[in-house]
Amino acid sequence: LTACDGVKVVGWAALSAVSARHVYAGVAEVSVYVAETARGKGLGRLLLSSLVDFSEQQGIWTLQAGIFPENLASITLHKSFGFRELGRRERIGKMGDRWRDVVLLERRSKIVGVHA
Repeated sequence: LTACDGVKVVGWAALSAVSARHVYAGVAEVSVYVAETARGKGLGRLLLSSLVDFSEQQGIWTLQAGIFPENLASITLHKSFGFRELGRRERIGKMGDRWRDVVLLERRSKIVGVHA
């Protein structure tokens, strides 16, 4: 999904499979980005809402997000959509010459995958 201001992309959201294994077919990682100039206007909320709806239409039952710990706005946004904090993945990725931690959040659908 993309959000544009005229012809300029100012935000995007995407789903990525967490595994090629069939047992995890209903689990996806969410990514949401909003340009600095477009923040604070509800765009992240709109993108994440659309992504959650789309994921459920596609049969996704669990969404995961890995967010840098200092990005409190994103953590708060995700929690407002039912994501819960599972923990912290330490030194999980390298950005430039710096190892980064991420806060791992998860959301279980209330409508997909609820029946045995």
